[in-house]
Amino acid sequence: MRKNKFISTGILLLAIMLVLSACAGGSQPSQSTEGGESGGKTKITFWTPFSGGDGEFMTAMIDKFNQENKDIQVEQLSNRSEDYYTKLQTSLASDQAPDLAVLHSSRMPQFVPSGYVTPLDDLASTAGVKWEDFNPTILESTIYDNKHYSIPLDTHAIVMYYNKKYLEQAGVLKDGKPSFEQSPEGFTEFLTKIKNAVPADVAPLAQPSVRIDAYWMFWGFYNQLTGGGKFYDANGKAELNNPEALKALEYVDSLYTSKLIPPNVNDAVKLFQDQKAAVVITGVWSTGAFENIKGLDFGVVPMPQIYDQPATWGDSHTLALPKHSKEDPAKQQAALTFANWLAQHGEMWAKAGHIPSVTKVLDSQEFKDLPYRSDYAKSADFVKYWPRNEKQGQVNDNVIKEFEKMMAGKQDPATTLEKSNAIIDKTTGQ
Repeated sequence: MRKNKFISTGILLLAIMLVLSACAGGSQPSQSTEGGESGGKTKITFWTPFSGGDGEFMTAMIDKFNQENKDIQVEQLSNRSEDYYTKLQTSLASDQAPDLAVLHSSRMPQFVPSGYVTPLDDLASTAGVKWEDFNPTILESTIYDNKHYSIPLDTHAIVMYYNKKYLEQAGVLKDGKPSFEQSPEGFTEFLTKIKNAVPADVAPLAQPSVRIDAYWMFWGFYNQLTGGGKFYDANGKAELNNPEALKALEYVDSLYTSKLIPPNVNDAVKLFQDQKAAVVITGVWSTGAFENIKGLDFGVVPMPQIYDQPATWGDSHTLALPKHSKEDPAKQQAALTFANWLAQHGEMWAKAGHIPSVTKVLDSQEFKDLPYRSDYAKSADFVKYWPRNEKQGQVNDNVIKEFEKMMAGKQDPATTLEKSNAIIDKTTGQ
């Protein structure tokens, strides 16, 4: 800019300040001039996809941290979950990423191999992070090439909720827990007894006829089988069409064809809330909603084991440092200090229904005092994540469409797996 000799030094400085102020009002994270400090505190930006009930609990945790901490100030930007990852990728591409971001374990294959996430091993110890504090199953989902890439906050698995009144009517409630033989036949008998005992308009098992829920349930049962859980072979080609997968999918299909899962269910959670379902298999995030329903006498247990070993579908919220062209060590340390604080205070996050990642939290009185959570906390030991593939999200979206055809009675399980295998290879470019 050409300097006008009639502009005084004071006015020039004011103009510069106004320009800088305008720039700072944009969407990029606050930048530091000296170690990220502002007003004596290191300010960090934190992006989350928690726009629903989860967001209230996270906001409360951030407020508590900010009140207790004299050196770090956390500024949260809560995004809608539907477009969260699109925004995060855009921010990374434009070098305007936040200092700390929530990453689902299932999404890490999109970010880690591309170099979008900072490995933490050289930074974690000075921020007080101790990897031995974490549940090893959950922690494993954040490790790539023997390097830690994020701090796990939780796992959120699918579990089984049940209406105690209906199970008691059917004679399948023992000491307040569901009672059935741990086999496919035993679980079918359990649901059949419920169907024969409850009113005709009550679903023995409520599961949607569309979307992802049946796929989650299949993944849990499939991983319960010895030799189950295969998705890709060593060369990355689809391997979902196999005898174990067929066995698990045929069982899921039998629940629909026998109408133990009634047809045309759209919102299974609402059915359960309205006491029009005896059982629902869904995510732990429903706990908070169910416990606020007046008159709903329910219980919850881990995903029912019907095969050789316990297993369930799940994912995890983890806390990662997005890459920047120029890193600020003070901000990185502050972000990790805060992330570790969140994990160590998992009893607060458990109010949202999630299972804390730090093992000692499960033994704390604060966690034990929360109703229901301890009843399914052991799910963290046998949660099974989706396989690591950068296109797994697209793969799942396409496979779900084949599952929906099966649930609508338009194709059998064998055809569903055959078509799914072909779709997986097409989506991944194999």
